[in-house]
Amino acid sequence: MCEGCKLGKQTRSSHRIINSMSTSQPLDLMHMDLVGLVQTKSLGGKKYMLVLVDDFSRFTWVKFLCEKSDAFDNFQNLCKMISNEQYSSNKCIVRLRTNHGTEFENASFDEFCNDMGIKHEFSAPITPQQNGVVERKNRVLIEMGRVMLNSAGLAHTFWAEAISNACYTINRVIFRSGTEKTPYEILKGKKPNG
Repeated sequence: MCEGCKLGKQTRSSHRIINSMSTSQPLDLMHMDLVGLVQTKSLGGKKYMLVLVDDFSRFTWVKFLCEKSDAFDNFQNLCKMISNEQYSSNKCIVRLRTNHGTEFENASFDEFCNDMGIKHEFSAPITPQQNGVVERKNRVLIEMGRVMLNSAGLAHTFWAEAISNACYTINRVIFRSGTEKTPYEILKGKKPNG
């Protein structure tokens, strides 16, 4: 097929690949997404997974939810936890990027973001590529969790524990591309204990 035919039949233009970091320090931009409805409830009765990824360090936080409506409370608690951890360095979340899901686009979220000084950005509808950082992280977490469950021969009800373990491991073992440091080292400024 010639190049003209390819372009003529293309329904969407491709997103350009960015090879440079778009942020200069941790917490400049956070990517967030909600994964679910999972077919098998976890041991704790959870059916959804809230994933928050720091753009600069790629450090990841995961929370498990029973209902979509729990997303705001869990995000609020995560923000407070991150603020407390980063209190000594005076860092706080500057921007947050999510999709247009109703769990993110509501008055509670808007009010909280305004109070905390967080600029809430939305990716274009039906364009997960614009929030690709968290979409790829979702996939990695789910695949790692699935591998752990299958390797250990555990029931699928342990999916939340496996994904939590995968997140912990990724943050402390895998190097951030383009660096010689793990996400933990970049975010916290020190090597992990264990």
